[in-house]
Amino acid sequence: MHPAFSVIFFTVASGAGFGLFALLYLADLLQLGGGLSRQQVSVGGAIALVLIIAGLLSSVGHLANPKNAWRAFSRWRTSWLSREGVFAVTFFPFAFGYVGLSFLDLGLEGLLLTLGALATLLAWVTVFSTSMIYACLKTIRQWNTPLVPANYLALGHYTGALILMLIANQGEVDRAPYYFLVLAFLVAAAFLKGLYYFWIGSPVAASTIHTATGFTRAQVKLFDAGHTHGTFLTQEFGFQIARRWALALRIFVFLAGFVIPFVWLVQAGPEVSGGAVVALIALLGVLAERWLFFAEARHVVNLYHGAQRC
Repeated sequence: MHPAFSVIFFTVASGAGFGLFALLYLADLLQLGGGLSRQQVSVGGAIALVLIIAGLLSSVGHLANPKNAWRAFSRWRTSWLSREGVFAVTFFPFAFGYVGLSFLDLGLEGLLLTLGALATLLAWVTVFSTSMIYACLKTIRQWNTPLVPANYLALGHYTGALILMLIANQGEVDRAPYYFLVLAFLVAAAFLKGLYYFWIGSPVAASTIHTATGFTRAQVKLFDAGHTHGTFLTQEFGFQIARRWALALRIFVFLAGFVIPFVWLVQAGPEVSGGAVVALIALLGVLAERWLFFAEARHVVNLYHGAQRC
C-alpha cells in the first residue's frame, strides 16, 4: 500500500496523544508517585490534545474531498472509519472539561474524575477503531490480524508514557512508577511488534496467483497486464519495497524505537535526565514502523497485475 505521510503522522501523533491522555488520567486517579500537581495534569492534557488535533487535521488533508468529510460520520453503524471520527469528536468535550477543570483547580474532584474517565474510555475506543480500519480488511493479509489493534494500542501507550515521564520529571513526584510504566509499555510494544513481523513473514496463509485464479495444477504466470500505464490500483495498492530495505528499516525500528530507549532507561535508572532526546529518537522509530506498516501491506489485487504472492 502507498504510505501517505498524512496518515502516518495522524496515526503516530493521535496514538501518542490518546495514550498520553489515558495514562495521565490513570496517574491522576491513582495518585501515582504521590500524585501529579494540577499544573502538571493541565500541561500534560494540553500536550495530548495538541497531538490529537494535529493528527486529526493531518488525516483530513488525506481525504480526496475534505469538504465532504462530514458525510463519513453518517456511516458509523458499518464503517470503522466513521466510528473513529464519531468517537474522536465525542472525546473532545469530556477531555477539554477535564483539562479545563484541572487548570482552574476548583476542587470539583467528582466531576473532574468523571469527565476524565469518560474521555479515557473514548480515547481507548478511538485508537481501537483506528486500528480496525486496517484489521478488518480481509483483502490485505498483513493487516487482517488481531496483532494490528494490539500494536496500535501498545505503541500509542508507549509513546504516551514517554511523554508522561518527561512531565513527571518536572515535578516533585516519585519518578520510579513513571519510569517502570515506560519500561513495561516498551517491552510490551517491542514484543508485539516482533510477533507481528514474525507472523507476516509466515507464508502459510498467503494468497497466491493460484488461489486467485483457481488453477492449481500448473505454474500460472501473467502474460499481459492489460494496460500500458500505471493506474490507481497499481499506484495505491501496488507499492513495493525491496526486501533488503525492508530489513534495514525493521532494524532501525527496533534500534530507534526500543533498543536505544531501553538501554538509556536501564543505565539512567528512575532519576533519568535528557529524556526529551530519547523520546524524539523513539518517535522516529515509531514513524519508521508506521511507514513500513503501510509499505509492506500487499492487496490481493496485485495478483492480477503480475504478483505471484501477496
